[in-house]
Amino acid sequence: MSRRTVLEINRRIEDGTVKVMSANELKTLLCQGEDVKFDDVDVVTTGTRGVMSGTMAILSFPVGERGAFERATSVRLNGVPAYPGPCPNERLGIVDLIVYGTSHDRDYGGGHLFRDLVAGEAIRVDVRTSDDKKIDTTIKLDEIPFARMVGVRNAFKNYTAFVNGERDMISTIFSTRPLKGPMRELTFAGCGEINPLENDPNLDTIGIGTGILMNGAEGFVEGLGTRSTSEKLNLSGFADMHEMNPLYMGGFLTSAGPEVINTWAIPIPVLDDRVLDNLKRLNDEIKLPIVDLQGRTQVGEITYADVWKGDLSVDFDPGSCINCETCLSEQFCPTGAFSLLSKKIEEDLCFNCGSCRAFCVGGAFSGDNGSVKLKGRDVPIVTRQSDLSGGIKIADELKNRILNGSFRLRAPVSSLR
Repeated sequence: MSRRTVLEINRRIEDGTVKVMSANELKTLLCQGEDVKFDDVDVVTTGTRGVMSGTMAILSFPVGERGAFERATSVRLNGVPAYPGPCPNERLGIVDLIVYGTSHDRDYGGGHLFRDLVAGEAIRVDVRTSDDKKIDTTIKLDEIPFARMVGVRNAFKNYTAFVNGERDMISTIFSTRPLKGPMRELTFAGCGEINPLENDPNLDTIGIGTGILMNGAEGFVEGLGTRSTSEKLNLSGFADMHEMNPLYMGGFLTSAGPEVINTWAIPIPVLDDRVLDNLKRLNDEIKLPIVDLQGRTQVGEITYADVWKGDLSVDFDPGSCINCETCLSEQFCPTGAFSLLSKKIEEDLCFNCGSCRAFCVGGAFSGDNGSVKLKGRDVPIVTRQSDLSGGIKIADELKNRILNGSFRLRAPVSSLR
């Protein structure tokens, strides 16, 4: 069996001879009939971008002088509730906070807050104290000494597609608009063949201490995530928010409230033939179960080849717009990327979820989200809760960082198996 070590790969990074492919490049070569051998590649960079509810930020910063108050009992950041602790910081003028990605104030949630912080926006801070004081101030990320994002359930190996088996529409975190039934619309998540855990399903290379990019910042895998199982693996990890890129992050408004967008990239060192064989799995080999929202019972099964066969990005043709009095595409855009007034899509905000295409009655959005066969009928895909083009983008960024020597591989300090 062919073998190499992480140390050997890092030496090749240092001397500029390392061979790196993104997962998308590797899969494209395989689909073209190319036979990629062990000596052809040292590292494959994988990525995923999606709605990842299990995300929080831990922040610590001053809001007053020493002795200005006893301790904080409640804090809101741009209206989003934060949770003071774990240290009371009595009479130090400092607050330690946990902010969950799904906490929200109406349609503005933790995901929106995290992006605004990383983008350098001034954030409103409203503090109530144990000695009945009220402190109102503002703060920017560069004034926050400690700002760490933690994913406690991120980068799932495999996700689920959802349909509504009932006649009534159902509001759900899995769709931007209440989902029509019975089984008339489908939503799904997952980047399939470029997803990190799909490329290392046996955890041969990903372990505690593996270096990652989280929203563009270097971070680490800290273990398996909450509710992770052998069948549905996911990861926990962390990174410093000061180094993140707001283009990879954001809020995502569903019909049941705000969610949070995260983007991960993980390098897979090609250590032996078994690792390479796992990297060669394609979308048509990766199963995607279809589940009824109500009872969470499985009603069908497809593969990621069935859902990632349409256009990855969304385009708008102003000339085809029929100027509806109520624009459903604008109303149900989960990131606020589309405006009927400006008649354009803000590319920096667009998640490529396809909701605008699915709900536009005039056909002004080009392309097709696709549909799947379920119980003898074609069921259209109305929302994609993963952005495959974003996953490809961060995998490409990680590849470039390895090639220019700014990112070195880190061997795990402990296995997750």
